[in-house]
Amino acid sequence: MSRRLSFYARPLLAAAAAVTVLSGTAAAAPADTPPGRHTALAAALDDTYYQDAVGKSGAELKAALHTIISDQTKLSYSQVWDALKVTDEDPADSSNVILLYTGRSQSKNDNGGGSGQWNREHVWAKSHGDFGTATGPGTDIHHLRPEDVQVNSTRGNKDFDNGGSELGDAPGNFTDGDSFEPRDEVKGDVARMILYMAVRYEGNDSFADLEPNDRVDNGSAPKMGKLSVLKQWNQEDPPDTFEKRRNDVIFERFQHNRNPFVDHPEWVGSIWK
Repeated sequence: MSRRLSFYARPLLAAAAAVTVLSGTAAAAPADTPPGRHTALAAALDDTYYQDAVGKSGAELKAALHTIISDQTKLSYSQVWDALKVTDEDPADSSNVILLYTGRSQSKNDNGGGSGQWNREHVWAKSHGDFGTATGPGTDIHHLRPEDVQVNSTRGNKDFDNGGSELGDAPGNFTDGDSFEPRDEVKGDVARMILYMAVRYEGNDSFADLEPNDRVDNGSAPKMGKLSVLKQWNQEDPPDTFEKRRNDVIFERFQHNRNPFVDHPEWVGSIWK
């Protein structure tokens, strides 16, 4: 029995992880989601989905997680548009999505390439490893997020680090010539997305081996920095309800794999000491 089937076979986990489905779309978790929901879910996942990783550390943990999360359904780049309208839905307004860096709530249908619209931001810049929009890392919605077209362009393919000048069109975000610092509310989200990519894509599926390093200005190398800062952000900004719900929806509705660092942020320090 696959991990996917064993997950759905467990009544406790199914009840804890259920996402309300209406007219073919997943409804946002309500603001008053019981605080014990994710605790129960995490415990059940450790008994099923993560059973081959629990108790490991370092390289062994990374290898086990790679095997687990590589079992996924892959989306086309065009399918990403519709997926993001579900994964990043505004809990307070089901007709909108929340943009990653600006935090703005914007109509799901106001997407495209025009000024003021939102498009698909590759948090792990697609030029870092030269995977473009290829099915796989280029379409993996664990690191693809809705973002304002102009802010997305400003971030470009820069690595992540602290410092720079504040963006006038996205207060709380900073940038300089070789790095980008997101607003405090999503610093941990960014870190966990980058580190997910480093575990998922290890160079054994025709794509480059993606790895974090402790530098910026990585260019087209399959590297992304700055690791020491990403580790700090992971600690300072733990997963919130929005990020946890997003992980659940990706697992249940789209890719059927999880970002393990949303479920276990402490695994970051275990792998990257």
